[in-house]
Amino acid sequence: MMNISARKLSMALAMTLSMTALQGIAEEQSSASTTTTSTPVYRPPLRGAPATRVGGASRGAPDAELVLSVIAPESTGLTSQAQPTLYWYISKALSRPMEFTLNDEQSIKPLVDMKVPVAQPGIHALKLNYALKPEVEYQWTIAAVADPNQRASDTIAGGTIKYVQLPATLAAQIKSATPQQQPFLYAQEGFWYDALTTLSEQIDAQPSNHNVREQRAALLEQVGLKSAAEYDRGAKP
Repeated sequence: MMNISARKLSMALAMTLSMTALQGIAEEQSSASTTTTSTPVYRPPLRGAPATRVGGASRGAPDAELVLSVIAPESTGLTSQAQPTLYWYISKALSRPMEFTLNDEQSIKPLVDMKVPVAQPGIHALKLNYALKPEVEYQWTIAAVADPNQRASDTIAGGTIKYVQLPATLAAQIKSATPQQQPFLYAQEGFWYDALTTLSEQIDAQPSNHNVREQRAALLEQVGLKSAAEYDRGAKP
């Protein structure tokens, strides 16, 4: 009888240890899953597409201290809005004017050519006042103008954008999602500009929300925009 009782006790102990181990694994997997999904993951719509983003380099005498970047992926990013909001980053205040341009492949002159307010350091936004045509690729640039009469010394950054309709499935998901969920949905389907805008609107509404700033910073890092990401992490409301 003692041997039987001992075997029963041993089996019960083994089952308890096994269940505890399984519970620990499940908790680790849950924690890993939470960590993985806490940041929107951008999936480019076309894998291996050629790079179209231009860094903020001067074409003449370079300003070594200036970082000017469009907040855009390396290749063409998608938007579901005909008149999207575009974002760029500048590392320091400038006394010289800045200029925004928009072009398509057929245009000889810019479709949009406008001055923008002199920017303070940080991430800035511009609501496009031109309606994009579906399935057309556009290039947009932001330039720091050193000399209006000698444009070769401009510091220029640029990216490309294409307006496409949301797939029906994604549109339904976005409609039923919370504002916090929407950037994740947009990013994983390649709608860079929508993901960026929804995050930026949340930051504008909640400037002290560190989690949203961290999400945007992580999104920027995924496409190599390290300086802008560092700014986001260090920005004060």
